[in-house]
Amino acid sequence: MNDRITDLLAFLDSSSSRFHAGDQIITRLVEAGFAALDERSPFKLKKGGKYFIQRQGTAILAFVIGSQPLVKAGFNLAASHLDSPSLKLKTGTVKVDKGVVKCGVEVYGSPIISTWIDRELSVSGKVILKTPKGYKTELVASKEPVAIIPNTAIHLNRKLNEGFEYNKQTQLQAILSVKGEGDNPLYTYLAKILKINATQIAECELYLHDAKPATLIGLEKEMLAAQGLDNLAMTHAILSALITADMPKQTAVGIFYDHEEIGSTTPQGADSSLLGEILERLCLSQSPSREDFYLALRHSFLISADMAHAWHPSYADKYEPDYSPLMNQGPVIKVNANHRYASVAESILRFRQLCESAKVPCQKFLVRSDMPCGSTVGPIVAAALGLEAVDIGNPIWAMHSIRETGGTQDHLYLIKALQEYYK
Repeated sequence: MNDRITDLLAFLDSSSSRFHAGDQIITRLVEAGFAALDERSPFKLKKGGKYFIQRQGTAILAFVIGSQPLVKAGFNLAASHLDSPSLKLKTGTVKVDKGVVKCGVEVYGSPIISTWIDRELSVSGKVILKTPKGYKTELVASKEPVAIIPNTAIHLNRKLNEGFEYNKQTQLQAILSVKGEGDNPLYTYLAKILKINATQIAECELYLHDAKPATLIGLEKEMLAAQGLDNLAMTHAILSALITADMPKQTAVGIFYDHEEIGSTTPQGADSSLLGEILERLCLSQSPSREDFYLALRHSFLISADMAHAWHPSYADKYEPDYSPLMNQGPVIKVNANHRYASVAESILRFRQLCESAKVPCQKFLVRSDMPCGSTVGPIVAAALGLEAVDIGNPIWAMHSIRETGGTQDHLYLIKALQEYYK
């Protein structure tokens, strides 16, 4: 198996929540020689230096200072997001009913809800603990399945196969046990994992996730099935390319946003001050002129990397026939007349030329004219900073399912293209 695919599998399995994904990114950055910066302190940067900042425990911005002045060379930016559609536990709703331990959920983003039913689920997230020295945050992830959201029998719901819609309040209750006892069995379980007393848990933010590891499938193991390919696979590709950048001409930047699935309007999201603030501070470290910051932006380029839709033979009528990307045929340029994607003719050409230089194939995707399309962080960031930008992604099936499927060769293609970009 290719080492990068092995690493992708490990990254996916270790990123059961966006908190864990952020932790994995930082681990890899530190191992590659990147130094942490504190937003609350002045930046002291060196030419060729490798740095990163993390905002509010999730979003991360990492960069390698280029050999050319920012005012002339600008930034080579690539952005993705850490979060995926999921189910968040309402921990205050844990109740024991006739021995059955149940907990309500909130729907985060827009998951394909039916894929979460009758599936072995684990719990992960962050817990704030009270200690003699104050409060501290710990990440937690159950290593085994601990929950299930069971269907009722078809004998009791004859419409189950007729487009049945689950009630999010009453029919998505996560069942944690059938031999429950005590005030809060969930906290008791978390305390065992963390080896603490349950009374130390002050606050927590927990999510359900697929207990099954990321898996290679297909007759030649040419596909990958996992939770969170959208958009952890793009995150892994950008990260893998960035950590190999050594003394690039343009300053190389990787941005790993949070909260894209819920609109991006948070301090860690694309619709925040994060990128603009950090880029301006980088410019000010080289020149006291604020005008130089704007000049640097005009010399910059953004690749917004978010998964795309692969042509699906069982749903061929859902695709624009002439713009239907195939799996393992290269990264996809996403285009939309209403600018739901940031791609324009000039940025499309630039990405195509990048792929040609890297000897990587690429494809295009347009949604059918009678269907709406999704969006990405691309238009948000491009509009806020006036950047030339392109939206790209690798093609997958079942986007927003608990189990998405993509091609392994596409991942290798994109890493190669991004390495060429960051040179």
